[in-house]
Amino acid sequence: MIAAIVVDIEGTTSPTSSVREGLYDYTRAHLAQWLADNVGGDADPVIAETRALAGRPDAGPADVAKILCDWLNSDVKAEPLKAAQGLICAEGFRSGELHGEFFDDVPAALQAWHRAGVVLHVFSSGSVRNQQDWFAYARGGELASLISGWFDLTIAGPKRESSSYRTISEAIGAAGDEILFLSDHPDELDAAAAAGWSVLGVHRPGEPNSPRPPHQWIETFTDADLPIS
Repeated sequence: MIAAIVVDIEGTTSPTSSVREGLYDYTRAHLAQWLADNVGGDADPVIAETRALAGRPDAGPADVAKILCDWLNSDVKAEPLKAAQGLICAEGFRSGELHGEFFDDVPAALQAWHRAGVVLHVFSSGSVRNQQDWFAYARGGELASLISGWFDLTIAGPKRESSSYRTISEAIGAAGDEILFLSDHPDELDAAAAAGWSVLGVHRPGEPNSPRPPHQWIETFTDADLPIS
C-alpha cells in the first residue's frame, strides 16, 4: 500500500522548458547584481561555497557570478548555485514575473491523492525555496498546501544515489515499499528502487529523457493506477 508519493519537478510535474527558460533565464539576468548587492549577507555563503567547489579561493563577486553562470549553462547541480537561484527567483515570484508551470494533469492528480490521504513530498535538485515558490505561485492556483515535505540536494543528497532516498524515507517515517517516486529520469528511478522504493517513470512527449527498463512508464499522472486505498 502506498502511503507517500514523492515527485520530481523538471520533466515530471512541469515542462523542462518552463524551468530552464523561466528560472534559469531570470537567474542569469539578476545573478551578478544580486551577488554585488548582498555581500555581507545572503551572498556570503554562496560566494564561499563556490570558491571552495571551483578551487578559486580569491574569486570576487564578479568572478563567482561567472562561475555560477557557467554552471547554470552546463546544468551543474551545485548547491551554492541552487541556493542563489532560490533567493534570486523568490523576488521574481513575488513580483509576478515568475510562475510555477505544471502539466495540465498534475494539479487534479495531486489534489486527488491528497484527498485520498496520501502524503505528498517533492524531491528536486532545485532549492527548497525554489520548490516552495514554484508550487505556491503556480499558474492557475497554489499547490503548495498539498505538499507535506520538501527535499533538495542539501537536505537529502544527490538524486542519483540510493542513500538520498533512504534519508528521505527516514524523514518521512515510512518504509521504502510504502513510498512511490515519480520521475522522468531513469538514473533517479534506479537509485530510488535500490533504496527499496516503488518507482514509476513519467515520459511526457517532448521531454528529453527516454524511458528505460526495467521500470514501468506513464505519460500522465492520470495513467497511474495506484494502490492508495
